[in-house]
Amino acid sequence: MSLPFFFETQTPQFNSHFTLSEETSKHCTQVLRMKVGALLQLTNGKGILYKASIVSEDKKKTVVLIEEATAVPPPTKKISIAISLLKNASRFEWFLEKATEIGVMHIQPLISQRTEHTRFRHDRMNGILIAAMLQSQQAWLPVLEEPVQFKNFVAQSTYQQKLIAHCEEDKKQFIKDLQSSAETQILIGPEGDFSPEEIRLALDKQFIPVSLGETRLRTETAGVVASSLLVNR
Repeated sequence: MSLPFFFETQTPQFNSHFTLSEETSKHCTQVLRMKVGALLQLTNGKGILYKASIVSEDKKKTVVLIEEATAVPPPTKKISIAISLLKNASRFEWFLEKATEIGVMHIQPLISQRTEHTRFRHDRMNGILIAAMLQSQQAWLPVLEEPVQFKNFVAQSTYQQKLIAHCEEDKKQFIKDLQSSAETQILIGPEGDFSPEEIRLALDKQFIPVSLGETRLRTETAGVVASSLLVNR
């Protein structure tokens, strides 16, 4: 059975005592009812996995001994999903959860011409990424950016492979048929798709038009499908 897995923003030191955050302390002592000597795992979301044992219980300041520290290599592919915000925030949150579980390393919320909802609570959204990282027992937390305007973003992207998924009838390559790259970024549009002007702008900036399949997908579904196809190709 796997050990309980927690996230800490501070970086513990090997073979030293470390005080857990109040949130983690409460979860350990009051929810899981862990006692002195119990083992757990910690990560800082930056590729380090710690194994620790509880040396003192307290609902606000539980102290653990860091017994092991293991460096977890980053994913071999850096996948970035640049995706429009959605009118229904829960659907965007669902995408964030699934993309994290799949192994996406970078998420860029976009504001395009047809984006209907632009409010964005970074703290809440990042909390969803943390929960998904812990649930899937990973040691790398995806980078979640603040929303940016589409036209500003496409002009600045420096990824080796740049893709745009859209619904226009233009000639497109099936994403599975593209050559794999060490780093890939894909643009996913809002309900109603990118505007023709946005598509032309992306193509002018060397984004490759791609298809995700034969059916028309909702934005959050397209984001998850693209995540899976790019991570696993």
